[in-house]
Amino acid sequence: MAKSVKPAPKISSKTANSSQTHRTSVKSIAPAKDWLERPALPENDPLLHKIFWGLAALGLVVLIALSFGSGINADDKFQVDYSQKLVNYYSTFGKDTTALNIPDGNMHLYGGFFEAVTGFANKTLGYQPADIGYHNIRHASSAVLGWVAMLCAALFASLVGGQRAGIITLIIMLVSPRFVGDSLMNPKDIPFAAGYIMAIYNMVAVLDRMPNPRRWNLIGLAVGLGIALGIRAGGLLSFGIFGMFAGLHFLMKNGGYRAFSDTRNLKKYALVTLGVAGVGYVFALIFWPYALQAPLKNPFVALSKFSDLEVKIRVLFEGVNMMSDKTPWNYALKWIVYTIPLSALIGLVGGIALLPRMMRRLNPLWVVLAFFAAIFPVFYVIFKNSVIHDGWRHLTFAYPPLVVCAALFWNELIQIFFEKKYARWAVYGAIALLSADAAAFIATNPKMPYVYFNPIVGGTAGAYGKFETDYWGVSTRQGIEWLESQGILKPDMTEIVVIATNMFYSTKQLTAKYGDKVKVKYLKWEKRCDDAWDYGLYPTRFLDGSTLQKGMWPPDNAVHLVKAGGAPILAILKDNGRNCTFGIAASKLGDWPGAIERFKAEIANVPDNELAWVNLAQAYLNTSQLEEAKAAAEKTLEISPDDAQANNLIGLYWLNKNDPAKAKAQFELSIKKESSNPGAWYYLGLIARSQGDNQTALNNLMKAIQISPNFKPAYELSAQIYEAMGDGARAQQFRAALGQIK
Repeated sequence: MAKSVKPAPKISSKTANSSQTHRTSVKSIAPAKDWLERPALPENDPLLHKIFWGLAALGLVVLIALSFGSGINADDKFQVDYSQKLVNYYSTFGKDTTALNIPDGNMHLYGGFFEAVTGFANKTLGYQPADIGYHNIRHASSAVLGWVAMLCAALFASLVGGQRAGIITLIIMLVSPRFVGDSLMNPKDIPFAAGYIMAIYNMVAVLDRMPNPRRWNLIGLAVGLGIALGIRAGGLLSFGIFGMFAGLHFLMKNGGYRAFSDTRNLKKYALVTLGVAGVGYVFALIFWPYALQAPLKNPFVALSKFSDLEVKIRVLFEGVNMMSDKTPWNYALKWIVYTIPLSALIGLVGGIALLPRMMRRLNPLWVVLAFFAAIFPVFYVIFKNSVIHDGWRHLTFAYPPLVVCAALFWNELIQIFFEKKYARWAVYGAIALLSADAAAFIATNPKMPYVYFNPIVGGTAGAYGKFETDYWGVSTRQGIEWLESQGILKPDMTEIVVIATNMFYSTKQLTAKYGDKVKVKYLKWEKRCDDAWDYGLYPTRFLDGSTLQKGMWPPDNAVHLVKAGGAPILAILKDNGRNCTFGIAASKLGDWPGAIERFKAEIANVPDNELAWVNLAQAYLNTSQLEEAKAAAEKTLEISPDDAQANNLIGLYWLNKNDPAKAKAQFELSIKKESSNPGAWYYLGLIARSQGDNQTALNNLMKAIQISPNFKPAYELSAQIYEAMGDGARAQQFRAALGQIK
């Protein structure tokens, strides 16, 4: 039968310091067999208490202040649209149903907690998306939730390992550039992380005091569960963790399976678990119109649909450009290892090594919870082979408990050496030294600290060309600020300035204050010559890693670079003469001599413009100047080795030289560099047909069609092959499909 343990007697300051990390987590213990009992700590050390809350207050002020200088997240295109639709839905009491189905981005499958709260805040203040104040509200709200995540992680660590562990957690969180940077402008991953760790901290605080938990912890647990699910359907994981650890706590505290005979205690646990989970679930539904339509079905439908709707984009990983569904199993792991502070990384590894000791000395259930909350999501993603991109941002929620694990290690190390003054201070020094690089990066790059890489990969400069840096495109704000500092953009300008960029939304919002005097055009990097512009704002996102590593970017018409950690992050280009644009226009009209003249003029001004070189090669080929075409294509590959068009043009050169073997080898090389290259597959089909291998030809043509369903030549050649094989029905199918292509 359980009995209450008397509170620990007061301990002198000397004794308190020497036993700071010991803590009891269970207030009611069965003395004979209850392995949860641990030596007690003093509830509060006044000095540590002041340090903890002083750091927390400073962190809140710094995060909010930094958020006002952050650029706009590229995904805000979808988030802001959803926010406005949510405001309309609730303002009309559900009559405006546009928030229930949003095909562009499938935002209705996400909970609307952050978007609804910030949407109504902005509506109350009279801000519109074109106002910088609108985005300041969103960024400050994200910063507050980032701080909540940091605080709850530190409070969790304090419950498990004592106040010192909480302070170490808070310090490491505050010097984590990726988490800090995302807190300034990430409206999905940061709120989700806040809800996740808030739920974990409060479930420990609730279960710690069972059967009489504090009211505020019950509320905090329900809100944490609600926020997590109110951001993503993946928040259901928090409910599962709560149920699992509540069950384990009940069994371990009350004598194993015999505990089920204690119906009073069982009912109390069931009431708390189901009651809090129910309140958290309802909390999430309130902010999620799609889920409200079928409360017991749609959250699970959303969870199941995410695997089908995973966005596949081109990513840069270890210097190789690949599609996000083709990344290796260790993609997320390597990103984590290369981008978290060394104090967190070494602390995590050390924590695993000291896990047996911590399990003996601290409450083992909460130690297991910390490691489970940090490690399980990462390995689940690996096990499921989930599509991950933009680094490991989808796993941001696992970072606060990861830091708790690291802090428990450092705290344990301090405890081991507590009686050895110099060794103890050496541990403090190690934490500071291993955090210094990350802290310095935040201080020197306060507007986008999330592009940080740690010394293992050589910092951000060492990661340049090997990994994505500014995948959100927030550096466009610094680009615009530079244009303003140069007087190129100003309120009283008389001429229109045209800006080209592949980060349209953020650029458009940040220049909206200039009205019609600034026009923003969305042009991908590889399409930047398709239209005329005055200045271009281009981050390194989606560029070939080989181009970056060879130092062939930015091109010679760059007038300014935005850098971070010694690496170029964004280039501001100036178009002088618009020769490349006019050359493309001439090519579309079939004016090959005019195109050649324009591309030569562009190359004279910008010798490393790979678009001018590759299109010059195409123009030469179309005028039967084969050697000139080959030379221009080879020059393109010097600048951009993975350029699909240049590789294809060299293959065409060999076809025109009647050397199918070399042509085939070139097209195969082109596919190796870029598998989604319909032109290369088409020409391989053409070569196979010329060699009498119709089946191989058809296989290659089908790959071209699968990649590019509107690729007309592949349909035409397939129809011709089937006709030659005497299969008129199949030939007619391909011709019918060809006729439907606009």
